[in-house]
This record gives sequence, structure tokens and C-alpha cells, in this order.
Amino acid sequence: MCLAIPGKVISIERDESPVMGNVSFGGVQKKVCLEWLPEVRVGDYVIVHVGFALSTVDEQEALETLKLFKEIEDANDEEAAGT
Repeated sequence: MCLAIPGKVISIERDESPVMGNVSFGGVQKKVCLEWLPEVRVGDYVIVHVGFALSTVDEQEALETLKLFKEIEDANDEEAAGT
């Protein structure tokens, strides 16, 4: 199964080839290829898969998706703890 994750664009380096940027995933920042999204701006949310931003996404939808991921993580942690 493949999983694409929403993240917030923190910075863009347009002088690089391919265009790269720093994207925050709940506070964890990763360098991501933004080449396929020439219209992307700092503050936008993007869907990222294996280091490539595939599309932009509405902020509300991105935050809801991140919230669901957090709920899944919390449920897994509770299960592992035996509670």
C-alpha cells in the first residue's frame, strides 16, 4: 500500500533544479521536490509521496487528514500498551 501525506510548505528554493522546498509534517521538516507544482507557494499544503509533492490540497482537508493520522497513531499506541 502506498501512502501520501499532507504537509505545509515552509520554504521554496526555486534556484535549484529540480525545484525543492522544506515541507513540515506536523513539525517534522523534510526536503521535498516541488518541481511538478510550479504554482505552489509558501504556506500551501501539498500531498507528498516518496519525497515528491504531487498536488496541492485545501488547508482544512490537510489538517483533517493529519488529525486522522494522529488518531490512528494514538489508537495503535494504546493497543501496544495493552489498554
